[in-house]
Amino acid sequence: METFTDREFPMTEEDFWSLSKLAYQHTGIVLAEHKKNLVYGRLSRRIRNLGLANFNDYIELIKDGQHNEFDAFLNAITTNLTSFFREMHHFDFLRDTVFPELLRKKDSKIRIWSAGCSTGDEPYSISMTLADHFKNPGKVKILATDLDANVLQHGRLGVYDQARVEGLPKELLRRHFRRDRENGSVLVKDHIKEPVVFNRLNLLAEWPMKGQFDVIFCRNVLIYFDKETQAKLINRYTGCLKSRGYLIIGHSENISRLSNDFEFIGQTIYQKRF
Repeated sequence: METFTDREFPMTEEDFWSLSKLAYQHTGIVLAEHKKNLVYGRLSRRIRNLGLANFNDYIELIKDGQHNEFDAFLNAITTNLTSFFREMHHFDFLRDTVFPELLRKKDSKIRIWSAGCSTGDEPYSISMTLADHFKNPGKVKILATDLDANVLQHGRLGVYDQARVEGLPKELLRRHFRRDRENGSVLVKDHIKEPVVFNRLNLLAEWPMKGQFDVIFCRNVLIYFDKETQAKLINRYTGCLKSRGYLIIGHSENISRLSNDFEFIGQTIYQKRF
């Protein structure tokens, strides 16, 4: 078993499992043994910045959840891997299946939730799909939530490195982004930002949203929770979806054994049965 007691900031087995317990209690995220390197790498920077001697001192600082550093702890352990139009087939499904269905229903408002939105790539991809294929995008609202306050602020700004949009069609870039030639970044245009609202949300805490959603994206989020927590989340998503609404999850996830409330459509897309 790898030891972390001979590094810059000693971290014992007890330290790691104390941090893992805190993470699970407050977020439901499971920090298993193979995450030790990730935890050490991310939190050692916080310990250095705070002028602490070791991980035990850090745990004492955050263990009651009241210190300002606790939010920084949650931000540090949250993994935020994302990209524009990741798993493109989901956005093709929105364009070809979901939007035509919603148009036929003639609802006054269409609501989509990006749960675990990270730096905003996913909700902005949804918004771009709407703008390109929906005649009245003004009636659509996209809620983007995440636990990490830092990535939410990134999403609100809508500013990305040039490398983040490499490979996207040039025409899409022209319509929906503008370049900042001084620093080499790209900015999401206002008509794409407008439908998206970013809010911080702990999925294990109270959900303040009112009304139901037509589509919920919860991609590559469930993999961070144990089976019991996954089942609870799926049950809550069921209540938040309109009749025959869609739940879209990540390519390595499966909810067939967690709930009987959904029909599997294919390509990690599920439809509420009633």
